[in-house]
Amino acid sequence: MRLSDIVLLLNTLWFVGAFVQFSIAQTNTLKILLPREERGNPIAPTLAASVAFLGGMNLPIGLLSFYLLAARPSFFQPVEAQIVLFLFFAACHFSQFVYNVPVLMRGGRVGVAYWPVLKGPMLRIFVIDAGLFAANLAVGILLASRS
Repeated sequence: MRLSDIVLLLNTLWFVGAFVQFSIAQTNTLKILLPREERGNPIAPTLAASVAFLGGMNLPIGLLSFYLLAARPSFFQPVEAQIVLFLFFAACHFSQFVYNVPVLMRGGRVGVAYWPVLKGPMLRIFVIDAGLFAANLAVGILLASRS
């Protein structure tokens, strides 16, 4: 299995997992985002419903990654297409990683605001998105250097 295949597999697992977490397990996601004392807040159901949107954005990215890995379509054969798509995946992970940096800089949860970036599921999300950003970027750069 090539490095690019491993990264596509990891993309698939991560983005489909994000779909499950945000779109199917909304109540669980709410427990991650809100401190216990705020879960009874009348806005909590709206927040839970709104995270489904995040899952909806992650699913097509995961399905694209799976399609490229499983079907190996002809449009993905040219190295230029592979570079563009790995850079696209890198940007997807970067966009999910970078917005946690200011939360991290503030020290994570501040009172009832934000979420704990330095522990639990949010730390895992933060680290994995950073790692997959780097992995996709590295594959894109490696492909570009070989062409």
